[in-house]
Amino acid sequence: MGKYINMLYAICLCVWLSGCWSANELSSITIATALGIDKSEKGFTLTLQVLNPNEIAGKEGLSSRTAISNYTESGATFFEAVRKLTKVTPRKVFLSHLMLVAYGESVAEEGISSSLDFLIRDHELRTDFVMAIVKDNTAGELISVLTPLEKISASKIYDSIESAQDYWAPTKKVQVDELVNSLTAEGKEAVLTGIYIVGNSEEGQKLQSVEQTKPLANIYINGIGVFNGDQLVGWLNEEESKGFNYITNNVKNTVGWVSIGNGKVSVEVKKNDTKIIMNQKNDAKTFDVVLKTVVNIGEVETDFMIMDQSDVQKIEEKVAEKIERICQASITKAKEYESDIFGFGEVMRKTSPEEWGKVKDNWSKQFVFAEINVKAEVQIDKSGMITSPFYKKIKEKNSEE
Repeated sequence: MGKYINMLYAICLCVWLSGCWSANELSSITIATALGIDKSEKGFTLTLQVLNPNEIAGKEGLSSRTAISNYTESGATFFEAVRKLTKVTPRKVFLSHLMLVAYGESVAEEGISSSLDFLIRDHELRTDFVMAIVKDNTAGELISVLTPLEKISASKIYDSIESAQDYWAPTKKVQVDELVNSLTAEGKEAVLTGIYIVGNSEEGQKLQSVEQTKPLANIYINGIGVFNGDQLVGWLNEEESKGFNYITNNVKNTVGWVSIGNGKVSVEVKKNDTKIIMNQKNDAKTFDVVLKTVVNIGEVETDFMIMDQSDVQKIEEKVAEKIERICQASITKAKEYESDIFGFGEVMRKTSPEEWGKVKDNWSKQFVFAEINVKAEVQIDKSGMITSPFYKKIKEKNSEE
């Protein structure tokens, strides 16, 4: 009897472990790496960046073709435009390897919710791609520009957004699930990183552009787009974007400088911790943004000498003042757009649900008049290998001569 049961188990396993029954061969699909979304008279114009597998698979059989190809199609709805791409692509489009979804600025200003529905609903799509807005150019132009170090421009943009966020802090890596959460959350508005082209975008689409030491077009990542609802309403510049990341506790590492003596001292932020606290006295509500930041001294271009704790304290106070100023500049700009991108309303909703219930329907207007205080505490951890800068010695030598 046991023999027959074992045979039955074996037959069942053969059915359940039948291999990759839903597998698709590379020769039968088109792998998409980036999707550009622009406006059109019909509704949407989509530009799809796809891989040319033969150009990235290895050294054998390489030709002078580019590693990517782009296809463009328009449709009344987002889904229709995606399916109409099959008229120009040689195979079925496979979207699960998308690294980038880029919106043209005009689409973002009009509203992005209709396209988001497809990106969330479609079962083939993963949610680990980054989303961004193209400034001053169309999304189709952006993903058509070839990049010198990366054959796949979508990979270059993905990595640049990530590294700029981690080491410079004027950008934010936003994936689709985070974007949807921000758009639907009470007391918080969404943001997306800005991308722009420097140079001739048409010439940048040619292979000759990356065959020289200075490409004819480069892709830059900088600034943060501010949303109100699902519509883009304005931009934060580089400094204001850093302020946003400070306030939202998204600064991992960055560099800044302050004026000391007759020159500058540069510092590297190694750690930052930000807390937003709501205070209420009677009907008055205030928010305190408290930052605790650890920095290292990276460069001294002044005759200021770091000899004792009082010298260290002077630099710490200067750096704290600058961080506070950057954060206040970001808050001021967000108030101009009537957009609480920091989540002060969300803090109120969690801290005092009753008070939030009174203002939530008009929070964008209330946010403009909210009293927000910023207090930064800076600690210098390391000052480097020298206490007397070369700058001072060189200056003394020149004065003697």
